[in-house]
Amino acid sequence: MRRDLAVLWHPCTQMKDHETLPPVPIKRGEGVWLEDFDGNRYIDAISSWWVNLFGHNNPRINAALHAQIDTLEHVILAGFTHEPVVELSQRLIDVTPPGLDRCFYADNGSSAIEIALKMSYHYWHNLGCTEKTRFITLTNSYHGETLGALAVGNVDLYKKTYAPLLMDTIDVPSPDCFYRENGETYAAYSSRMFTAMEKALEQSCEQVCAVIVEPLVQCAGNMRMYDPVYLKLLRSACDRYNVHLIADEIAVGFGRTGTLFACERAGITPDFMCLSKGLTAGYLPLSVTLTTDPIYRAFYDDYKNLKAFLHSHSYTGNPISCRAALASLDIFRAENVLENNNHLSRIMQECTTHFAEHPHIAEVRQHGMILAIEMIKNKQKREPFPWQERRGMQVYRHALQKGVILRPLGNVIYFMPPYVITPEQIRYISQVAWDGIELATGK
Repeated sequence: MRRDLAVLWHPCTQMKDHETLPPVPIKRGEGVWLEDFDGNRYIDAISSWWVNLFGHNNPRINAALHAQIDTLEHVILAGFTHEPVVELSQRLIDVTPPGLDRCFYADNGSSAIEIALKMSYHYWHNLGCTEKTRFITLTNSYHGETLGALAVGNVDLYKKTYAPLLMDTIDVPSPDCFYRENGETYAAYSSRMFTAMEKALEQSCEQVCAVIVEPLVQCAGNMRMYDPVYLKLLRSACDRYNVHLIADEIAVGFGRTGTLFACERAGITPDFMCLSKGLTAGYLPLSVTLTTDPIYRAFYDDYKNLKAFLHSHSYTGNPISCRAALASLDIFRAENVLENNNHLSRIMQECTTHFAEHPHIAEVRQHGMILAIEMIKNKQKREPFPWQERRGMQVYRHALQKGVILRPLGNVIYFMPPYVITPEQIRYISQVAWDGIELATGK
C-alpha cells in the first residue's frame, strides 16, 4: 500500500480518501473471490467494474490465452489480419441483433463510443448531408470519459468541469422510472416520457446524426432503469426522422439484463452497437463497434475520393484479447448461462424484496443480473440524503469488513456479480448490504 500511494493515481478516486481507507492490495482471484496478501477474501459483487462474467482465474479462458500467447501476441490490423479477429467478428455478427454486419475494434468502451459518433457523422458527410452535426442524448446518461463520449453523457459529476471542451448536444429527459407516479408501470412511464424525444427529433432531425442511449439501465447514472418499450418507440422514430440509433451496450451487454443483449428485450436492431467490459469476460481490454452493411458501404470508394474511415488504435483487434472474447462466447454456447442467470436474478429479487419496506430505501429495482438499492433520507417527500454525507461509502466500508465488495454509486448500492455466484453467496451479500444500510441510515 505504501508503494502504491507513492506512485499511483487511481481512477475515479479522491486520493485523499486513502489517508483513512487505504487501497486493498489483491494477491489472487478465483471464481467470485478476490484474496488480499493477508489471506482475507472478498466476494466481487460488482464484477470488478462490471467486466467479469465467469469468475476470476477461469480455467477455460486461461487455457485459451496460453495457447494464443504461444502463437501470436499482436499484429497491426491495417493491411494484415489474423484468425482470432476474423472468428470473433463472425461470432459477434451471429449473436448480435440481425443486420449488424461489420465490426470495428478498439481497446476500451469510450473509444467504441468515439468510433460510433465519428462513423455516424462521417456517414452523413459522405452522403452530402453536411448539416447533420449534432447528437441527441438522455439526461442522466453516461458513455465514457474521452471528450466525445463525455459530451454525449449527462452526469454533471463527470462532465461539468470539462464543459468548455465539449461539443454541444441536444438533451432529452430520461425515461428513468424512478420518477414514475404512484401506481404507474415502468412501461406506461417510459412510453409517456417518449413524448420529449419525439419532439426533439421532429424539431432537430435535419441537424442530428444520431440518438445515443444505454439500453434499459443508465449504469453510472445511479443504475436508473426503464422499460424496453422506450427502445421500440425510439427505433421507430429514428427510422421516421432519418437519424441513426447508437446503442451503448458496454455495461449491459453479454447477459446482464436477462438476454444476451439488452436490445433483444425490445426486439430492435440499432445502427451502431458498442460493446466492451464483458466482451472478454473481464480478462483484457477490448471493444467493438458493430454497424450495418449500408453504413459500411457509404465509406467504400476509391481512395482519391477521401471517404475512408481513417481512425485507428495501435492495439486494434489484439489477438490475445480476441481469444479471450472467443473463450467467453464458447462458455455462453456450451452452458445454459442465460437460463442460470434467470434463476440467479430471481434469487437476487427474493433476497431483497423486504428492502423496499425499509424507511430509508426509496426503491429496489432490477433488470436481470443488475439490482440496485437506493437509499433516501425521507421516503414520503422523496428527499435524498445530502451527497456530502457519503452514506453509500459507509455501506462500502462495512461490506469490506464482512468480505464483500459493494462499491456504491452515491447513495445507491448495487449487485452486479459474476455469473458463477451461488444462491448462498447472493443471500450473504444481501444480508451484508442490509446490515450496512441499517448502519449507514441509522444516524
